[in-house]
Amino acid sequence: MPKHDYDASKLKHTNKRQEEEYRNFHSVLIVTNDQLSFHQTPFNPTGFVASFLEKKIEKGKYYLSSIMTKKQLSLTSKGSYVMLDNGLVKLTILRPQGFLTGIKYGGMDNLLDLQSSESSRGYWDINWSLPGGEDRYHLINGNNYSVVHSSNDNIEVSFRSTYNPSNSSITLPLSIDMRYILRAGVSGFYCYAIYELPPGCRAFDVAQTRMVFKLRQERFHYMAISDEKQRVMPMPEDLLPNRGKQLIVPESVLLVNPINPHLKGEVDDKYQYSMDNKDGGVHGWISSSPVVGFWIIFPSQEFRNGGPTKQNLTVHTGPTCLAMLQGTHYIGEDIMAHFEAGETWRKVFGPFFVYLNSTPKVSNAHSLWLDAKKQRLLEKAAWPYDFVSSPYYYTAKERGLVSGRLLVQDRFVSSSLLSANYGYVGLSIATTEGSWQTESKGYQFWVQTDSNGNFTINNIIPGTYRLHGWVPGFIGDYLDNAPITVSPGSETDLGNLIYVPVRDGPTVWEIGFPDRTATGFYVPDVNPQYVNKLFLHSPEKFRQYGLWDRYTDLNPVSDQVFTIGVSDSKKDWFFAHVDRRGADGKYLPTQWEIKFKLHAVSNGIYKLRLAMASATRSNLKANINDMDVKNLVFQVLDLGTDNTVCRHGIHGLYRLYSVDISSSLLVKGDNSIFLTQARAGDALCGVLYDYLRLEAPANS
Repeated sequence: MPKHDYDASKLKHTNKRQEEEYRNFHSVLIVTNDQLSFHQTPFNPTGFVASFLEKKIEKGKYYLSSIMTKKQLSLTSKGSYVMLDNGLVKLTILRPQGFLTGIKYGGMDNLLDLQSSESSRGYWDINWSLPGGEDRYHLINGNNYSVVHSSNDNIEVSFRSTYNPSNSSITLPLSIDMRYILRAGVSGFYCYAIYELPPGCRAFDVAQTRMVFKLRQERFHYMAISDEKQRVMPMPEDLLPNRGKQLIVPESVLLVNPINPHLKGEVDDKYQYSMDNKDGGVHGWISSSPVVGFWIIFPSQEFRNGGPTKQNLTVHTGPTCLAMLQGTHYIGEDIMAHFEAGETWRKVFGPFFVYLNSTPKVSNAHSLWLDAKKQRLLEKAAWPYDFVSSPYYYTAKERGLVSGRLLVQDRFVSSSLLSANYGYVGLSIATTEGSWQTESKGYQFWVQTDSNGNFTINNIIPGTYRLHGWVPGFIGDYLDNAPITVSPGSETDLGNLIYVPVRDGPTVWEIGFPDRTATGFYVPDVNPQYVNKLFLHSPEKFRQYGLWDRYTDLNPVSDQVFTIGVSDSKKDWFFAHVDRRGADGKYLPTQWEIKFKLHAVSNGIYKLRLAMASATRSNLKANINDMDVKNLVFQVLDLGTDNTVCRHGIHGLYRLYSVDISSSLLVKGDNSIFLTQARAGDALCGVLYDYLRLEAPANS
C-alpha cells in the first residue's frame, strides 16, 4: 500500500516560537464538548462565497457569477516553473512534472510545506501491481507540459505522462494527464486527471490513486471534516519515538510527550478521520497567523470507486489533506481494478475544487468551515462544470437523466407494497447484486429516494448501466437486470420498480436493524489509556482505538450469550465478533450463543440470515444446539480483507449469507445457535454483523 506521506525521522525540529504560536491557537480552538461554540462576529471571508457571489437560478440550474472586480489572469514561466495568478491565488507548478510547489493566498507566501521537497508538496500518486505481484508505489510526474486553454475567464494547463506499450521495462502502463484550472475571481483552483490505458498493454491491477497536499507544519493545526469532527491536531514530531509510542496498529500512536500538552495521553490515527463518500464532500484545515482555510471539495462522487458507502481517508497529522479518488480501504483486494492484457480504458478523475478562504480574526476561524460548506453546495449545484476543456469530460447537455419509483414487497411485513422511503439507488456498470461496492473502473451515480420512494438521477455520463439499490430496514441488494442505456440529453422514466428482499418464511426472531452497519449494537467506552477526546461524546465512538480488547474486558472468562426476548442488542450484543485475549496474552477463538425458545417445530427448512457489515480474516462457523459436526450448518474460512476492526470502522464490504437449517436439528422448547469465530492468534480479525434473522419454513 502507499508509502508514508512523510518521513518523520527527517522532520526539522519546531522552534520555540512555533510551539508558542501553536499553543496560543489551541487556546482559541480548544478541544472540548463546546469546541464549536465560537464567538460569532460579523464575518467577511476573502473567499468566493461570502459577499462576492450571487446565485442565479434559471430553469432549475444554478449559475455562479462573481460580483467583485476580477483581476486579470496571468500565466508566466520562469525556468522550470509555471505560475498561474488571478490576483487572489497564485499557483507555482514544476514543469513538465506537474508537481504543485507553491500556493500563495491570504497573506501567506506559500500554504504548502516548505520543509518538504518540491515533489512532495502537492502531487498525484498511484499504487499498482502486476497480477499476483507486490504493491508498487508510483509518484506520477509528467514529461510534457502544455497550455490547454487561456482566456480572460480561466487558464487550464496540462502535465502529461505518456506510456509506450512497446517499452519492455516494468513501468506503470498508464498514460496520465494531470490538469489544473485557475478561474478569474475564484478563491481556489480545480484539479483533475485523465487516466488512459492504450492498446497493447500488459495486465496489471490498480489499488489506489489520489492527490496529496502537505501544508505548512507551523501554520495549519486545526482540521474539520464535519460539523461534529473538528479538532486541533498533533504536530508531525509528536509521532516520533521521543514524543509518541507506536501501538499494535502501525498507524496508531499514543501521544506521551506531545508539543501541545493538551493532547497528552490521546491516540492519533489517520483512519479515525475516515468518511463515507455519501457523508463527505468537504474537508480541510485552518491555519493560524494568518487565519486561512484550505478545503478539498468534491462537487460529485461519480468518479470515486465503491459507491456511496465507500470509506476514504480525508486528513491526517502532517498536516496532510487528501483527495482520495480510488482506494481499497475498508474493503481490501476485492475492490482493486483489474486490467487484462490488451484492454483499453479511460477515466476522468475530477475535477475537485481546492477552496481557499480567510479571515483577519482568529475568533472567526470556525466561520471558515461554515463558508466552506456553503461553497460545497454551490460547487455541487454547478456540476457538471462548463469550463473544463477536455473532450473526455461530459458537460450537462452531453449527459442524461433516469427517474423512477422504488417499492418494496415483503408479504411477511405488509400485504401491500411499501415505499422504499429514503433508500439508495444508483447506476453502475456492475451487473450482479451488490457488486457496485467493488466496482472501480466506471462511474457511479447515486441518489437517495424521497419519502415515497421516488428518485431522479441527473447528469449521467452516456453508457450502459444497471440500476442498483438498497433500503434501510430490509436486507440484501436490489438489482434491475435490464440494461439502461443513457445517451446525451436522454430522459428515461423507469416507472415503478419492485424490490423483493430475500425471504422464505415468517420471522421467528431477529437481532439488530438492517442498515449495512453495526451501529445498532453495543459499542463500548474506550480504555482511558487510548482515548481520542473528539469521540468521547460522539455517535462515532467506534472510532476509538483498541475497542477489540474491550470485548475481553467485558467477557474475561466466558463468551457472549444473547437470549431472545430478554437481551437487548444495543446493550448485550458486542459490535464486533473478535477474538478474546487470554491470561497469557494470546488471542483465543470465541463462541457466541443465541438462546431462543420454539413453542413448536415446523417441518421443513428454517433460514438463518446473516447480514454482515464487515469481515476481516474470519473463520466463522454456525452450529445448532450442539458443536458436533452434524450440527454444523455454516462455515466460511478466511473471510474478508476489510481491516475494519483495526481501522476503527463500523462497516466495510456488505455480505449476506442465507443458511439452511433442517427442522430435525431443532427441538420444541430451548434451542441455541452457536456462532464461532474460530480463528485464533489474531487480535484484529473479526466480523461486524449488520442483522441476524431466523425464518420459519415457508409453509409454517
